[in-house]
Formats: sequence, C-alpha cells, structure tokens
Amino acid sequence: MEHSARKITRIAREAERFVLLTMRGGGIGTAEIDCIHAVRHHPGITQTELAAALNTDKPAIARRTASLERKGYLRREPNPEDGRSQLLFPTALAEGLRDAKADAESAFYDYLLAELDEEGRAAFLSALDTLYRRSKEESRAGFPHIRQQLEEQTHEARE
Repeated sequence: MEHSARKITRIAREAERFVLLTMRGGGIGTAEIDCIHAVRHHPGITQTELAAALNTDKPAIARRTASLERKGYLRREPNPEDGRSQLLFPTALAEGLRDAKADAESAFYDYLLAELDEEGRAAFLSALDTLYRRSKEESRAGFPHIRQQLEEQTHEARE
C-alpha cells in the first residue's frame, strides 16, 4: 500500500508539470529551466561547474547555455582566473522567469485550495508549515534521523 505522504510528491509533480507547460509557451524547456535556476543560485558559475551541478555532460550544457544566451536569459563574462572559460550570469529576463514560475505555482495551489473552507485551509497550511520546518531542519542536519530509520528498516528486513 502506498504511503499517504507520497501524495505530497505527486501533487508537487503535477504543479511542476503545470509550470513547465506554462513556461514552454515562452519557449523554455525543462532542462533550460533547471539551467537558469542553477545559474540564478550560483551567479558566475562556469559551464564545467554547471555540468557537474546538474549532473549533465559538458556538450549538453554548452548547447543549453548558448541557446539561453541567444534567448536573452544568460550572459557571459570572461573568467579572470582562467582565460579559457567564461562565467555565466542570469539576466533580468531570467529573474522575470522566476517570478512567472512563482505566479504559475501560486495559481496551481490556489486552485487546489479553493475547495477547502477557511478552517480546513488554515489547518492544512499549518500542517504543511510543520512538515516544511521539520524537513528543513532534518536536511540542514544531514538527515540523521531518516538515515537511522532506513538503517533500522534494512537491518530488520535482513533478519
């Protein structure tokens, strides 16, 4: 039987699907959105570093960044530490994409919450706040409690 919390993942996937459909209307694909997101969070990143961060091969990143530069989402500057490479930076258009993505996500979640009454919405959002806080705390600590649970489950399964 599927764990009920997996539904959070499924809802997030549907939200991402909607966002991607919305973004594709602007000529941006999934891989390009990931690339823009990484550059926005690491301005001045090199293509090699970007390839490693996205776990993608260098030729694919080179094609993607060239396309995004042509579309006006990225700009390049010479790398003062290495004359052979260039640094990637987001443009104002890339920052606007972040806002468009956030607007699309908000519209999706507003639609989902519309069927809940005010009390139900407040209770649901409070529960989500608790889950988010716990997930961030666990993540920042390196997931010790979850790793321990997995180890115990693995140990029990072997016995």
